[in-house]
Amino acid sequence: MAVKIGYLLPTREKIMQASHSVRPMIEAAKRAVDLGFDSIWAGDSLLARPRHDPITLLAGVAGAIPNIEVGTAVLLPALRNPVVLAQQLATVDQISEGRLIVGAGIAPDTPAVRHEFNAAGVPFERRVGRYMEGIRLCQELWKGEPVSWEGRWSVDSATLAPVPYREGGPPIWSAATVEAGIERAAKHLDGWFPIGPDASTFATQNEQFRTAATLAGRNLEDLTTAIYLTVSIMDESSSAEAAIDTYLENYYNAPAAAMRKFQACKGGTEDQVIDFIRNFVAGGAQHLIIRCVGDHDAIQQILAKRRDEFLS
Repeated sequence: MAVKIGYLLPTREKIMQASHSVRPMIEAAKRAVDLGFDSIWAGDSLLARPRHDPITLLAGVAGAIPNIEVGTAVLLPALRNPVVLAQQLATVDQISEGRLIVGAGIAPDTPAVRHEFNAAGVPFERRVGRYMEGIRLCQELWKGEPVSWEGRWSVDSATLAPVPYREGGPPIWSAATVEAGIERAAKHLDGWFPIGPDASTFATQNEQFRTAATLAGRNLEDLTTAIYLTVSIMDESSSAEAAIDTYLENYYNAPAAAMRKFQACKGGTEDQVIDFIRNFVAGGAQHLIIRCVGDHDAIQQILAKRRDEFLS
């Protein structure tokens, strides 16, 4: 499988800058695609880290740019009614003609996220069960046949339309980083999509993912291992690292050192960042989702120019 590279749209960053316009992000997506990026991504949050809704934003991107993959990095399905979510994702999959990827997670346990769930009228407790049941219900509805369901949600012999463009629906990649979550992804979902923390741990956990999938009778060719990387490229590595620290503290309102413990971040020169990315590819990453810190256009141009060095 050829390694792919994706660009994460700065939805949260734009809101932090009091810039609510979507057009500049669609133009940024077009520039990334013109440089050879394979996919465009958007993050998710309602109130914890306010930003544009990823589903409707990616519908706009898919409509504006043909033949490009679009994905959520990552969606919080538990915040949404799965019947509504199934219809939304099926529609975006139709707009993109089968190029939607659903990166999904359960959300971290923080006061801001708990408030977000409460504001949405969704219990935070047992969110893993809610997450998995919601995904299963979406997948049943995507078959285009009458569905009867009794659980957290009730469906009485109802048929969803439209069905997704891709038969069976868009692939779902789990952002799990703990052992139980990685095994759930291996057994039940279509990919594993962590946010870090480092290449060595990533490689070890990827082997766990692949082993669990094999033991569950899954075909590894049908599964994808992805990674979410935050990078900054500058002439001085110390300046690039400082830029990432400032970015993390402003973005998460938390110490940068704490965020780096579980997020894969690298600020450095071109060569240093290329080596950083190469190590994740060596560990089994098949799709790289890049979050840029600093000059997005300059970073994209460098990665596009030198992508053969870390994709080979």
